[in-house]
Amino acid sequence: MKKNAFYAQSGGVTSVINASASAVILEARKSAKIGKIYAGKNGILGALREELIDTSKESRKFIESLQYRPGGVFGSCRYKLKSIEDNLIEYERLIEVFKAHNIGYFFYNGGNDSADTALKISQISNKLNYPLQCIAIPKTVDNDLAVTDCCPGFGSVAKYVVTSTIEAALDVESMYESSTKVFILEVMGRHAGWIAGSSCLAQDSHPGAPHIILLPEVTFNQNKFLAKVKEE
Repeated sequence: MKKNAFYAQSGGVTSVINASASAVILEARKSAKIGKIYAGKNGILGALREELIDTSKESRKFIESLQYRPGGVFGSCRYKLKSIEDNLIEYERLIEVFKAHNIGYFFYNGGNDSADTALKISQISNKLNYPLQCIAIPKTVDNDLAVTDCCPGFGSVAKYVVTSTIEAALDVESMYESSTKVFILEVMGRHAGWIAGSSCLAQDSHPGAPHIILLPEVTFNQNKFLAKVKEE
């Protein structure tokens, strides 16, 4: 008997998260084991509130078009599930909804917290003897997910940072005589410096920019930083 699948988007959306959604839905449609593919409205909240979108009602053309659409087409959320011990009722609610819709596959598209959610739901499904395959789909501009070489979303933000670095360098070069002499570009990355490090690619178009790159993995030394700024 075929089981249905539940897909949801979580965390800050990247410019390519909908491409991942498109791929998951199209591939699931090919499977002889999967029936309908439901999408959760606003991430895991869609499951808790039983707000499921039946993607089988959408044409293949529409699903394919998601590859080029920015944002999160099904809505996302920043809702972190507590531990099973602290909030068993919430997990039981999830399993209740999955049973009601014959869900046997859970795909959660997000970053570190989303992968953690997939793990917790997998653990509770085993504990409650409900067969459920849980798969975390990488998505994070930070590029810091374990066992991944390049997370979808990192490439687009790296390109954005490189372009921004070049533009900032040109602005400072034009105005430093009587105006801005120092420009600091702060980027995301949590505890990983992939995004900050990608700014070095700007040197191909504008040698010397950026002059200084600060990585979160390296302890910040204020005196060395200020001395380097004055030197440049």
